[in-house]
Order: sequence, then C-alpha cells, then structure tokens
Amino acid sequence: MSEVNLAEARDIVAALRAGAVPRSGLEQIATGLDRLLPVIEEELDEVAAGEGRGRSKWIRGEYGSGKTFATRLICARARQKRFATTEVQISINDTPLHHLETVYRRMMERLTTAAQGEGALRAVVDAWIFEVGEEVLRLKGIGEDDPQFAGFVEARLEEKLAELSVRNPAFSQVLRAYNRALGVGDYQVAQGLLAWLAGQPHIDRSITARAGVKGAVDGQAALTFLRGILTILRQSGHAGLVVVLDEVETVQRMPPPTREKSLNALRQLVDMLANAELPGMYLLVTGTPSFFDDYKGLKGLPPLYQRIATRFDETGRFDNLRAPQVRLLPFDEGRLVEVGRRVRDLFPSRAAERKAARVGDAFLRAMAAQVTRGFGGKVSVCPRWFLRDLVDVLDKIEQYEDYDPANQYELVIDEAALTPEELAARRGTEPAYPETREIEEAEEASTRRLDG
Repeated sequence: MSEVNLAEARDIVAALRAGAVPRSGLEQIATGLDRLLPVIEEELDEVAAGEGRGRSKWIRGEYGSGKTFATRLICARARQKRFATTEVQISINDTPLHHLETVYRRMMERLTTAAQGEGALRAVVDAWIFEVGEEVLRLKGIGEDDPQFAGFVEARLEEKLAELSVRNPAFSQVLRAYNRALGVGDYQVAQGLLAWLAGQPHIDRSITARAGVKGAVDGQAALTFLRGILTILRQSGHAGLVVVLDEVETVQRMPPPTREKSLNALRQLVDMLANAELPGMYLLVTGTPSFFDDYKGLKGLPPLYQRIATRFDETGRFDNLRAPQVRLLPFDEGRLVEVGRRVRDLFPSRAAERKAARVGDAFLRAMAAQVTRGFGGKVSVCPRWFLRDLVDVLDKIEQYEDYDPANQYELVIDEAALTPEELAARRGTEPAYPETREIEEAEEASTRRLDG
C-alpha cells in the first residue's frame, strides 16, 4: 500500500461510511487483484499502440466479490496511461442495455479524464478543436486573425472526420456548427449542440437546425457517434477510451424479447471491436456467474456465448488472465480482515494510539466472524456491511475516549438498508428484485387481458 494523503483518506472513508465504492484511492484498500491488474495494463498498452481493433474483458464474480471496485481501479490505472474512461451501471429502468442511445448518453455524461475529472466531454472536444487550429497555424503559416483562418479550420475539421462523415454525416455537421457557434460567442447554441452530440434528448429545434440535423441520436446512430468520440479522443492525444458496463446480469430479469435485444447489443459491440470499428476502445463488462453460464444470460445468444466462453482452472490458481473472461474469487474471512487492516491504518485520526490499541487484528478477526454469521455464514456478501460498520467503530473511537469496541460493538443489521443479495444471504433465501416483480405483474396482467 502506497502512502495516502489526508484528502484521499477522507474520501475513501466517507465512501465506505455510506456503503459505497470510493471514487479514488482504491489501490490503498485493494486486495486479490495483484495478478489481474498487470495483465489488463498490458492489454491497455496494446490498445493504445494499435490502430485498429479494440479489446474487451469480461469480469465475472459473485455479488460482493469486488467487480465494481476492480473496474473502478482499472479505470484509475487507465487514466494514468492517458485513457479517458466512462462507467455505466446497467439497470432495467434507468439504463436498459437494449436502449443503446441511453447507454451512449450515460457514457458521455460520465466521461472522465485525468485532467478534467468526470463530465469531461466539452473539455475533450474543445481540446480537439484547439489542436485542429494549431495544425492550421503550423501548416498554413497564418495567424488566428487572418480572415481565412476560420475557413481553413473548418476544412481541416472535415478532413479529420472524413471517414466518419461517410457513415454518419450528422456527427461532423454538429462539430462544425459547434465550432462556428464558439467562434461568434454564441455559447448557448454551442452548449445545445454539444448536448445533442452527447445523446441528450429534447434539444430545441432552433439549435439543431443550426447544424442541419433533427430528431435525437437513436440506437444505431449511437454506436457511430461512439466511434466519433473515439476518433476525437485519439486525435487529441488520448490513448483511447475504457468503457465499463457494470451489472449486466440485470438483463436476466428482463422479459425474453427485451433480454434478447440486450444480448444482441452486447454482440454488436463485440463484433465492432473485432472488426476494428471501435479503435482505441477497451470494453469492460461485469456480471455474476449466472449471467455467464445460464440460458437467461449469455447462453441465450449462442454466437455471443461462443465468443466469450472460457474454461477456468479448477482451483483458480492457474486461470488464464489473458482469456476474454476472467473471474474474481469471492472474499474469505482472511481477505476481509486484510481489507479491514488497510482501512484502519489509513483512517485519519487525532487519537491514533487509541485507534491502534482498540482495533487490533484480534478485534478485526472477531468482527469479521460476527458479521459473517449475521449474513448466514456467506462471507462473500459481507464486505460492504463489514467496512461500513468498521468505519462506524473507528468514528466512535475518535469521538469518545471511553468507547471500547471489544466490549461495546454489537452487530445490528437494518434489513431495510440491505441490498437484495445481502437480504437473501441473511434470510437464507433467493434474492428478490422489485423490478422483477413489476415485470412479472405486467406480464400476468397482459396474459389476463389476452385470455379475456
């Protein structure tokens, strides 16, 4: 574990206190990823160096195994390598996988770079246009105040987007109009055009008319627009784009026609990567083992399953980490205690001696065992609650001199605060998802109407 600064430590602790995955500093509490990370970094280097094919990596793991944590750490490493990154959590209601225009919009909303942080699309596009202007200055030997400068810049924009314009002229049309709007100081129009380019719906017709486009970005156009964003990123000095599609197992809870469309969307992305249609893109997809192995998951679309299927080593010791699909092994109590040590050690405290004395390794082991029992002995679902409770203990030690967790810590689980997976482990049942019940009720009502 590298040295952590105070601001980063506070951010990590604040996220864990809320039961969330931290946005930064993940390497400080990462465990179990030592073998996988170097392999993925090598693959990122290959994508950055290549001119054609992108790559995909499919990460499987039970709930609580750290899939979101792993992809967020990979994204942080990728940004250090000049990649832009974006994370999209797939959900039935907010971001369904078969609505590619919605997935694309979420990608653009969460586009992140090392320099700008999240929401970096405008900075990326502006940097690209600036670089085009610099090229004109170098190639033409004229200044920005030259009357021909704007025309030369627009021509150079068209040259750089020539291949893309053949597939989808709307992308380059909007960029040209965006550049013109910036040039005359019409920032409201420029902002609206960029929002349209990012897939936002309901952009006023008076704004899109400035670019000669209408309507909104639809599902098929979204993938062409994604290629355009990749082109801009590569041409403005970025190594590429890491795209995370998290929790794709939600497609298993969708009605069969919707599930099939979702799987086809994944197949389309994989095929485009293989055919060099998304150069510079590294796709990370996470899901539970059932998504990868069941017929409501990948096996429901054999062409996709055949591309991703991977044979794993019996023990996990010799898994091929270069395979399309890799797995995260579930937490055990030893790994839980190790994460607890790291959180304890980085926890910023004005009572460091008291913290060290009252949260020793023996207490961490006892606490891990108690939390595990509280979830029916299923340690794989415990990390979120264990770390949340641990931060609570550390907070109390900080605030109260007479608080001794060895005598006063008691596991209290509010079932209303549990995820479906955590609640199922605690009760010894199968997870129940609210949206699944809604779908089943809708299908039942539809059947009753058909039956008269």
